[in-house]
Amino acid sequence: MAQAFPFSAIVGQEEMKTAILIAAIDPSIGGILVLGDRGTGKSTAVRALAALLPKMKAVQGCRYGCDPTEAAGGCTECATLRPAGSSPKTHLIPVPVVDLPLGATEDRVVGALDLERALSQGVKAFEPGLLAQAHRGFLYIDEVNLLEDHLVDLLIDVAASGENVVEREGLSVRHPARFVLVGSGNPEEGELRPQLLDRFGLSVEVKTPDQLVDRVEVVKRRDAFEQDRSAFIAQWQPDDERIRKQIVAARKRLPAVSVSDAVRERISSLCAALGTDGLRGDLTLLRAARALAALDGDKAVADHHIRRIAAPALRHRLRRNPLDNAGSSTRVERAVAELLPA
Repeated sequence: MAQAFPFSAIVGQEEMKTAILIAAIDPSIGGILVLGDRGTGKSTAVRALAALLPKMKAVQGCRYGCDPTEAAGGCTECATLRPAGSSPKTHLIPVPVVDLPLGATEDRVVGALDLERALSQGVKAFEPGLLAQAHRGFLYIDEVNLLEDHLVDLLIDVAASGENVVEREGLSVRHPARFVLVGSGNPEEGELRPQLLDRFGLSVEVKTPDQLVDRVEVVKRRDAFEQDRSAFIAQWQPDDERIRKQIVAARKRLPAVSVSDAVRERISSLCAALGTDGLRGDLTLLRAARALAALDGDKAVADHHIRRIAAPALRHRLRRNPLDNAGSSTRVERAVAELLPA
């Protein structure tokens, strides 16, 4: 496996990095959509996440990497691996970050009949696909706005249910497939279907650095990484380790972070003022603000947490207003300034 660029060495793009950390702390927030110019570190940040996250405990022998605490009600493989009246054997595995190529077939994504075993042994066996590999981890789609419609429909169904169902060639397989969907793309190359756009919890914008010092620093670090990857990774390892400990501490702290009724009311007032469709925006903003508070080490969600994460949580949920030519980010910022003044 190729060595990933260190997460802590990424220059700028603070909104993107914060959104990725928030999703790592609380996966229930939903996916992350990263839109922006080419060559701005979108895929680099996502792949850096794999090396950053602490390993997780999984049922030994289960091809889906199921959580041992959920093994009793998990997949059929976990049931066979659990001795009667005892707990399953476990081991530590890296959090998966799986790439879904644009040209991937449906069989490659959902899984299919294992032809090798079928031909050599005459056995009908299931070969897991990318959705199975991404269980409890991250499924990354570069140029997500160019994804074929039939795969979009499939991802929407699985993301909503947390389960992948395959029925073909005499096979009937059902396995857990809960993952954080991460998509990146250039908005100039086409828009996402509204159904898929709504499945992303956070939407962040990345831009080419406009400060000369930042551009020089990006090139300097990337060149140093390519010249000697091992030395560069070792140089930034203490910073990555600090972020890793921060994630672990935030996960433990998250359930204890309180949200007052007044904060809930301000969140819903903000969403109502912006006219967001449905209540998913309210829930996402609440969860994201709570995860941000946990990341900051705070015991309760405050207005400054809402202000920092409002744009990523709401900008992709706004209806188009023919009487307002301002972009969605500007509209969110105006509403935040009016309802949550600093």
